[in-house]
Amino acid sequence: MQRLRALSLSSSVQLIAKHTDSLRKVFIIQPACCLTTKSTTTSQKLPTSHLDHFHVKTNIHSNSASSGVEDLLFYTITDGKEQVPISYFTSALKKTGLHPSDPRLKDCMEELRHAVNESVNEVMMDRDLFHRCVGGNIVLLIQAFRKKFIIPEFDVFAQKINEIYDTVRTQRNGKVADYIPQLAKFSPELWGVSLCTVDGQRHSVGDTKQPFCLQSCVKPLQYAIAVHETGTERVHRYIGMEPSGLKFNMLSLDDEDKPHNPMVNAGAIVISSLIKVMEFVKKMAGQEYVGFSNAMFQSEKETADRNFAIGYYMKEKKCFPTGADMIDSLDFYFQLCSIEVTCESASVMAATLANGGICPITGERVLSAEAVRNTLSLMHSCGMYDFSGQMAFHVGLPAKSGVSGAILLVIPNVMGVMCWSPPLDRVGNSVRGIHFCQELVSVFNFHNYDNLRHFVKKQDPRRPDGDDRNKSVFNLMFAAYSGDVSALRRFIRSEDLMLCCNEFNGHKDVVTFLTEICKVDPFVEDRWGNLPVDDAMQFRHEEVVKVLKDYQQVYRQQEAQHPEAERPPILNTIESIV
Repeated sequence: MQRLRALSLSSSVQLIAKHTDSLRKVFIIQPACCLTTKSTTTSQKLPTSHLDHFHVKTNIHSNSASSGVEDLLFYTITDGKEQVPISYFTSALKKTGLHPSDPRLKDCMEELRHAVNESVNEVMMDRDLFHRCVGGNIVLLIQAFRKKFIIPEFDVFAQKINEIYDTVRTQRNGKVADYIPQLAKFSPELWGVSLCTVDGQRHSVGDTKQPFCLQSCVKPLQYAIAVHETGTERVHRYIGMEPSGLKFNMLSLDDEDKPHNPMVNAGAIVISSLIKVMEFVKKMAGQEYVGFSNAMFQSEKETADRNFAIGYYMKEKKCFPTGADMIDSLDFYFQLCSIEVTCESASVMAATLANGGICPITGERVLSAEAVRNTLSLMHSCGMYDFSGQMAFHVGLPAKSGVSGAILLVIPNVMGVMCWSPPLDRVGNSVRGIHFCQELVSVFNFHNYDNLRHFVKKQDPRRPDGDDRNKSVFNLMFAAYSGDVSALRRFIRSEDLMLCCNEFNGHKDVVTFLTEICKVDPFVEDRWGNLPVDDAMQFRHEEVVKVLKDYQQVYRQQEAQHPEAERPPILNTIESIV
């Protein structure tokens, strides 16, 4: 049986892409003509000579060093087809978790809209249009379609979320808060869940575009902003960090005459005297919907006798910073509680906390790592009113609830979630929201103390499906043996492409695909010292021999024109891509 053992890239090449001040993603073109990601630091940049060698290896049949990479990505997305409807492309994006509204894809989507507006017929995405669209999004799209985001099988994960949502939807317990008249106007049937991962993967189900007020869910945000702006030491000069053991709106201070923590009303009122919030909240939401409900503000203020009592009590105990006005602080606190969001925008806020203070969809650092660490610690111990202990025990994740029916849930380094349903339990938490959080950690190993070796029934959505790889290997070998180039194109993203496509069985199209599209090195010897052309000659595949010999000549010419010591100008294109 004919084997093409030696067709593989002679060296891995790293393309370094800046993500944050402290983290970079490295894209590696491996022997399988694929791209994967690894963490690195700036000190691990590849020398220029290696990048020059990459240009030689990949630019043999292309006009630019980037076009080959874009072609590989194109065939990955289209499953090997030469053109597909634009709707197919956007649908494929959504399966990875990326949405057309993602600000990182703005230029790509504008190019697609421009193409649609200029055509009278249905617009098909071919390689030319794809090249015009991807532009600066090549790295992001490679990550998405190589399944290198935090949730690799995102469409499967999203389906599980939908199932949990439907299960919880049948819950009919609880009562909508009515002590603030504006809250009582919301229907008890409203129920929405949105999530956003640290890579910006998004999924929403239910009433996720309906605006509602953050209420107490604003408390961890304003605390994080206070620490970010003024530092931990100054904030906790006025506020404690212990659970109170009392209701959130009690007139109670700790032994040092300070509010117990920032998650109770007293603590939040004092925090309000230290900070400005609105601009930070918008940045945390990636500039998605953040509004203000004046009706809620007036309703909150008119029913705030207890909060005024708390304010005067703390003024008597000299809890406020010098020069702070208690009435102004209360007014500002009521305004913060009246900030409007949707499940979708609030999930980005939660994801910013999960991502160490960097907004996943804009890449902007909004909060310091110290502020986020402190905030998540207090959310874990104090964020759920009198249910905080049970939440820590059963769910094991930082969370904050509000009497509007919202629950802000953070899965550190993975994702943020916003659940919203107005009916509340006896301690003021959303009944459906609590149920959803409990179901989530019963299915997935997100609990802070889950251990896969002992919780064998739980799923880890951060791990790719190993069974799929075994199926891919079999399908790859069969496609190569049968000469099915279209099938091979579908596996361009597979790390096993060059390792498995040994069985070309004399098919000229297969060899052409591996040389012209994958740009493999034709001079790598197998373990018997044979080159690919030697195998082709041995089995008398004359057409294949001619293709390989012609390819060898072009390859030598390219190496002579661009020795490793030189730096071809076209490499600037590569650097602009990443």
